[in-house]
Amino acid sequence: MASEAAGLARRARRRVRVVHPAAAHTRSAEDWWWDRLAPSGSGYHLLQSDSMLLVLPGPGPARLRAQRRAARQARRLRSPGSRAVEAKPSSAPTPLQEPDPGWGDRVPLEILLQIFGLLVAADGPIPFLGRAARVCRRWNEAASQPALWHTLTLSPPLVGRPAKTGAKAEKKLLSSLEWLMPNRFSQLQRLTLIHWKSQVHLVLKLVSESCPRLTFLKLSDCHGVTLDALIMIAKACPQLHSLDIQHSMVKSTAVVSFLEEAGPRMRKLWLTYNPQTTAILGALLGSCCPQLQVLEVLRLLNLTWLPKPSGRAMTPGPGFPSLEELCLASSTCSFVSNEVLGRLLHGSPHLRLLDLRGCARITPAGLHDLPCQGQCFLGGRGAGGMQGSLPTQSSYPLVSPPELEQLYLGLYDMSDRLTLAKEGSPLLTQKWCHSLRELDLSGQGFSEKDLEQALAAFSGTLGCSQLALCSLNLRGTRVTPGTVSSVISSCPGLLYLNLESCRCLPRGLKQAYRCPEEVQWCLEQLLTSLPSPS
Repeated sequence: MASEAAGLARRARRRVRVVHPAAAHTRSAEDWWWDRLAPSGSGYHLLQSDSMLLVLPGPGPARLRAQRRAARQARRLRSPGSRAVEAKPSSAPTPLQEPDPGWGDRVPLEILLQIFGLLVAADGPIPFLGRAARVCRRWNEAASQPALWHTLTLSPPLVGRPAKTGAKAEKKLLSSLEWLMPNRFSQLQRLTLIHWKSQVHLVLKLVSESCPRLTFLKLSDCHGVTLDALIMIAKACPQLHSLDIQHSMVKSTAVVSFLEEAGPRMRKLWLTYNPQTTAILGALLGSCCPQLQVLEVLRLLNLTWLPKPSGRAMTPGPGFPSLEELCLASSTCSFVSNEVLGRLLHGSPHLRLLDLRGCARITPAGLHDLPCQGQCFLGGRGAGGMQGSLPTQSSYPLVSPPELEQLYLGLYDMSDRLTLAKEGSPLLTQKWCHSLRELDLSGQGFSEKDLEQALAAFSGTLGCSQLALCSLNLRGTRVTPGTVSSVISSCPGLLYLNLESCRCLPRGLKQAYRCPEEVQWCLEQLLTSLPSPS
């Protein structure tokens, strides 16, 4: 009898030691991370999903950790091998098979707004916010915040289709905007409308009714922009200070009326040349926009002045005392003369960027008479896309008014080069050598001697400890190897140098150099190619 009892005891002990293999030494990922990142009593709780773990402050969800463990143990009791587990329950729970379906609702709204704000700043509010609003109620609440809808671009989806189909697409989008404007766009600041052919007037009406904080409006390839629509925008949006109507069909009378209404607060204006552009420029010179800082006229062709010279002297207007950037570039021949440029800039001492590419009638003498002058350096953004280590502002004395920083006089595809000026370039560099950061003289007809005298102003012997020049375009000019090597040696901050099609340079060096290493390599090659002094 005693031997039989001992055998039964041994068999019972064997049965107790048989534990389910999947649950013997396994813990869930949630419990492991909870013990490491959010231990009991730390004041934090853990949220788990398919691809992330969030550690959030405050008490955890209503379902306690002990309750979740009890539920998992109950499921193991109902699984195969539950008898062995009943004899000796295991302390290691089984891993979670499915993520928590409600984790998105428990993410704080402030965190969602910060995450959504970063995504909107990178890719815009559409289509991300529309898709995020369909995830859950909390995401819908975050995506509906008007603060996220501050920059918007609207374009009908069917571009390039027949006119009837395009009109239907615009009406369909307009019906959606009738709800979106008052419910989402109340804090809209920057709006761009592209390819609106028939419904742009109604869209601008909705904007004037629902977007009082609008500061920037761009109309690209839009037709049917009326005077009433622009006046409505000017009156309903008191913070509007920038208007871009390039590539759009807008009558000059509508633009002039808009400038008369919103001119005192306008800072930036982009236009496209048409036969009535001079009427707009005439209104601008009538001191309707005293705070204008940026003026760009795209594809300016055959510009003539409306008021013809009369027998009596005319008193010039105040001009643009706050103007900082002026672009009159043209890809073909332009008839902008020194007189026209002088009337535009006679009252602009703070000019920092002047783009006159394609304006062959502008001479160095006319540029030398401009009022933008002084002896200071003020850092500004480069219009040519050059970036890098530039001289600091502390290296230069601060004397008002500031000097010109970017000057673009390049001539491209000019068939008649016999009429170009052969001398006068030293007038430009001697006046602005301390402040010029980007200079474009490509295609100009200055002689070798004239260019040598002009670029000698960058030698640093005029009382300036460090020059600001970082971009120089001499493409197609008569610059010589000695002149180029002198400029490179005198301007250590030179980041871009274009020597394409320069006939006086040796072969192998007629190219563009886009970094300091390439510029220094060019200098080494030039020094080896120069003849040694006898």
